[in-house]
Amino acid sequence: MRVFVILPAAGMGTRMAPGHATPNAPKQFLALQGLPILVHSLRAFAAVPRVDSIYVAVRKPEISRMEALIAEHALGSRVRVVEGGDNRQESVSQALKVLPAADSDIILVHDAVRPLIDPATIERTIEAVEKYGAAIVGLPAVDTIKQVERTAGGAIVTATIPREYIVQAQTPQGFRWSILRKAFADAEADGFIGTDEASVVERSGAQVAVVMGSQANLKITHPDDLKLAEFYLQQRS
Repeated sequence: MRVFVILPAAGMGTRMAPGHATPNAPKQFLALQGLPILVHSLRAFAAVPRVDSIYVAVRKPEISRMEALIAEHALGSRVRVVEGGDNRQESVSQALKVLPAADSDIILVHDAVRPLIDPATIERTIEAVEKYGAAIVGLPAVDTIKQVERTAGGAIVTATIPREYIVQAQTPQGFRWSILRKAFADAEADGFIGTDEASVVERSGAQVAVVMGSQANLKITHPDDLKLAEFYLQQRS
């Protein structure tokens, strides 16, 4: 059994404020403690001996930049670059097409802009996939969750959802290759676009387990997230 990792990194970072991520510097290439965010993410997976190969899906104009980063930071021959698509699902699908995977192999998909993922959580995710066939990293909700109806003036609460039924999904998300391949094939045939890999797999009828994540495993979306990531990195060091 082998473990493959896919980092979809073809996004444009449109939610970053002006002066941060731009078409020439998407957020995954922004500096965090002197290193591109994406390099932090790659190093975390490269530190896990069970990971055989890591595939990074980037936009075509960024392929040479990505290859240069891999060489500059000595990330090794386990890291490969593929051309991504117009959305996350397309980028993952592009990578899946070139994976030399067998049915029992494990595929992990991780947000390129979650640079503080730790090797221990990656290991726990692999173990959960071995046991259940599909697993994601997640956190129990701590805030009260409201279901709303959108209106022209904003939103109106329609229900309160018990927190014990809610998990905030993080990554990595892991699956046996046979499960993920079928789910993606079904989604492509139906024109379905999921919000994450788990939503595609859930739609195919497979059960997905949850591995405990952490507050530090944040997704860098807004400028303030960079400051928080800097804080967590300083605490680690």
